[in-house]
Amino acid sequence: MENLGTKSIDTARVLDHLRQLLAIPSPSGYTDRLSRHLMDTLTGYGFTPARSRKGTVTCTLGDGGARHTVLSSHVDTLGLMVREIAESGKLRFTRVGSPTYQAIETEQVTVHTRDDRAYTGVVQLQNASKHVNDELETSARNKDTMEILLDELVDGTEAVTALGISVGDVVSLDPRLVITPSGFIRSRFLDDKLSAAILLAIAEAVSVGMSLGRKVTLHFSVYEEVGHGASQGVPADAEEMLVVDMGCVGDGLACAETMVSICAMDSTGPYDYQLTTQLIELAKANKLQYAVDIYPSYGSDAASAREAGHDLRCALIGPGVYASHGYERSHTQGVENTVKLILAYLR
Repeated sequence: MENLGTKSIDTARVLDHLRQLLAIPSPSGYTDRLSRHLMDTLTGYGFTPARSRKGTVTCTLGDGGARHTVLSSHVDTLGLMVREIAESGKLRFTRVGSPTYQAIETEQVTVHTRDDRAYTGVVQLQNASKHVNDELETSARNKDTMEILLDELVDGTEAVTALGISVGDVVSLDPRLVITPSGFIRSRFLDDKLSAAILLAIAEAVSVGMSLGRKVTLHFSVYEEVGHGASQGVPADAEEMLVVDMGCVGDGLACAETMVSICAMDSTGPYDYQLTTQLIELAKANKLQYAVDIYPSYGSDAASAREAGHDLRCALIGPGVYASHGYERSHTQGVENTVKLILAYLR
């Protein structure tokens, strides 16, 4: 990656941070371990991060100018929760956030009990054997037809509860990270752990001498997937929030996985016109691969920050991600273009 200051940000370091973040299960409401990881990582770089009561982690990287910018990403993910233990010993579940039923079918999962035990399993449609069920392909996939099979010898409700499993236990999905020689990044939860990894890599670079030219606070929210991530934790003197979340890739949009996406408007309304224009002009001036799009079904932490009453200019960018809320895919070029746009803006 091009050197954009006294130190450059190596994409390999972003990917290292991504691996570490993905290795820690963090469905919304089950983020304590990941918050502690962020605190330890940022403290290790010589900063003084803070953690709110709800688990949001913030970290100011310096006070290099009067202008104060918040860079915000979220580290909570989609997941499931046990809602019923069936007489068969299988688990019925509800969704945390909005993973699609199609995307979670046949997925490896882990059930996390409240006494810190963990049990693996798989999500399946009921009566999932093709040689038995002639209607397997046409059956509806929903909360009443799908279930979790535990990898344990259980034959009923009592056998499951004897394991310590109960209603309300969190169920995490295996991220299944793959990074190909051609630069593609495939995994669940690139929304938004890929962008969080970018922010950690920026913090790491600042710790060894990279200058940002202004006061910057990193904001890692933990309830974005359920709508109130940035409702608190935003510094009172912050003037603007640059949300770094996934960029949408799909029919009708210009963005590709190799690009940085600049969102002009999502389903909650338009982003700040002047700030978005400045980002577009910087992308042009720095010859970045970028696209400007309107996201038809999307909301970011900017919405929860505004709804909480924070007086902020807000913009949204991020690396292009395909198959959002499913088994997602991005590319290292998308990471590089996003990093370059962030640094160009901060300077």
